[in-house]
Amino acid sequence: MALLEISDFALGLTSYEGEARVLNGVSLSIERGEIWGLVGETGCGKSVTGLSISRLLPSPPARVITGQIRFDGEDILRLSDDAMRKLRGRRIGMIFQDPTTNLNPAFRIGVQMIDVALAASRDKPQLLGLKGGEGAGVRRRAARALAIEMLRRVGIEPADQRIDDFPHEFSGGMRQRVLIAMALIGKPDLLIADEPTTALDVSVQAQVLKLMTALAREDATAVLFITHNLGVVAKICSHVAVMYAGNIVETGAVKAVFKAPQHPYTRALMAAVPKPGVKRGGLEGLAGVVPNLQTPPPGCRFAPRCHLAVAECTAALPSLRSVEAGHGVACIMANPSS
Repeated sequence: MALLEISDFALGLTSYEGEARVLNGVSLSIERGEIWGLVGETGCGKSVTGLSISRLLPSPPARVITGQIRFDGEDILRLSDDAMRKLRGRRIGMIFQDPTTNLNPAFRIGVQMIDVALAASRDKPQLLGLKGGEGAGVRRRAARALAIEMLRRVGIEPADQRIDDFPHEFSGGMRQRVLIAMALIGKPDLLIADEPTTALDVSVQAQVLKLMTALAREDATAVLFITHNLGVVAKICSHVAVMYAGNIVETGAVKAVFKAPQHPYTRALMAAVPKPGVKRGGLEGLAGVVPNLQTPPPGCRFAPRCHLAVAECTAALPSLRSVEAGHGVACIMANPSS
């Protein structure tokens, strides 16, 4: 059984203009130790997918239309709020996209990190290097030592001093590192990372990616890595899911998908990646924009931007079909390998 199984999940978001079906039958399965990259343009539903797994979208405006999200065999959509809170930070960690709004400005970062470590250690006392049964003071000192170590691992020095600073005393990139350290401190079973390295310089980005890869390898942590950066996906991910307008249009092992992309949208994304030797103006752009999800086009949502589209593309929304073992494509033009 996969650690995370999303089955035919559809979600609506209501605004003053009406309801938009922002996720439209998403299905995804992630095993322990796998790192999945979730890629696509802005507005395709990547972040909403991550927030839905953690159940952090308020209802209303969010409304589950169909489907299940099963974590370790249990449908988290049916859990109580208290049960869901026990999962977050302990078994499900999340790195948010905006560090400014996800650190409490009233508390020092050490207080916030220690609280997460203490919560996670209730189920895993070995996390703090303890056997269990120790007093509150011993546990808090061990949690502080762990928080300092995590700050060092994401490149914040001197960690033993910066742990007592407030969020406003850090730059945007350093606040992002604090969020990454906070998400990793409890060694979660599932880590959802929403654009975690966007605000970081290249050297720190490499350090953080190495840390996440080690977490997946050593602790069998499943990772959902939400990003625009196909280069990062190629470097650290074992699998990739390409999302467009609320649908997953291609999925499979990174090597298989990047070597022989089948969906026109995947091909367009890869063609837009800068490569050595490409002259100025030589990159291939993708015309058009992601459609309005309140009034999506009929059939395949990518058809209005697709140079391969035929009349049949607008008849019905294509479902994922296998073109080879472990490689699925939602396109009637895809060619199964012989």
